[in-house]
Amino acid sequence: MLTIVVPTYKEAENLALLAKAVDKTLSAAGATYELLIVDDNSPDDTVNVCAVLALTYPLRLLRPTGRPRDLSLSVIDGIEAARFGYVLVMDADLSHPVDTIPSMFKAMLENPRAFVVGSRYIPGGSFDRRWSIWRFLNSHLATVMARPLVKCSDPMSGFFGFNKDDLRGAVELQPIGYKIGLEIMVRGNFDRVIELPIGFKDREVGDSKMNFNQQLKYLQHLRRLYFYKFRNWTEFVHFGVVGASGFVVDVIFYFLFQALGVPHQIARGLSFWPAVSWNWMLHRQGTFSHRPRRAKLRQWLEFVFASMVGFSFNWSVYLALTGEFAFFDQYRVLALMIGVVSASLFNFAASSWFVYSKTRL
Repeated sequence: MLTIVVPTYKEAENLALLAKAVDKTLSAAGATYELLIVDDNSPDDTVNVCAVLALTYPLRLLRPTGRPRDLSLSVIDGIEAARFGYVLVMDADLSHPVDTIPSMFKAMLENPRAFVVGSRYIPGGSFDRRWSIWRFLNSHLATVMARPLVKCSDPMSGFFGFNKDDLRGAVELQPIGYKIGLEIMVRGNFDRVIELPIGFKDREVGDSKMNFNQQLKYLQHLRRLYFYKFRNWTEFVHFGVVGASGFVVDVIFYFLFQALGVPHQIARGLSFWPAVSWNWMLHRQGTFSHRPRRAKLRQWLEFVFASMVGFSFNWSVYLALTGEFAFFDQYRVLALMIGVVSASLFNFAASSWFVYSKTRL
């Protein structure tokens, strides 16, 4: 017995074709199923269309309220409302081949701990040849960025199935944007991913939900999943990226103060303040944003204190190199860089364990 969850927004024109195709395929396979349409309160004729279709097909309509419009959240609502233990998620726009559903269901039954994916990028799979070069590259870049998270050739696929028992609980799912399959793959308790080839084609009716805002949400989603799976390493890399941006701020003010007539030794000390404030803000909003928040002024002072300990060593290295070696006195930015790198590990440890600690409030 299978629940097919279909998240929708303004897909009324596609629903009759989808319901007819699904019923024809699964009836021929002798499978018991329900078609669960989870609609994001579309301003079209979805309600009436579903009411008519429900007279002929085992179709239910679910319209969640009290939350932002989000197709990933619609999938979660559908999973929670599913009457059967095996769930298959697909789009309403007929881009996913309905005739592949029986083989995907069979793979789920034979491998109840597996996550089954309809894949475009394995032998036998294909994508719509009408795709532009930009869309093709965008899809592959998104796939490459997700590869460290899962062993799957097509982690972007929206056509997938699994046993509900293999989820630790929908409350733990925290999707941003539309790639709910990737979210479930990473957070679910699956022992393997099974990929079946599909021929993906573009929608014939309606408009694509893909836009620049969705792409930004995908990057946010990836960041959240990397933190979930590689917590300490992800924080360290993120810390380094923020530190690199802070170094740019540091250098800009270092030269700016000198341009205003401040000696380079003093300029090196003054440039610390805008740089440390910049880093504190980005760490609070990014690197350690998943940790408990404390009062801004208090946390800024703690971050400054921790950074000053590292900076004291940083500055000492800078003064020693520029004072003792003519080479570094000529190329002072190199001395500055060496000092910054030498203090980075200390700063990360102090920030993680003290300034942004999970246990201190």
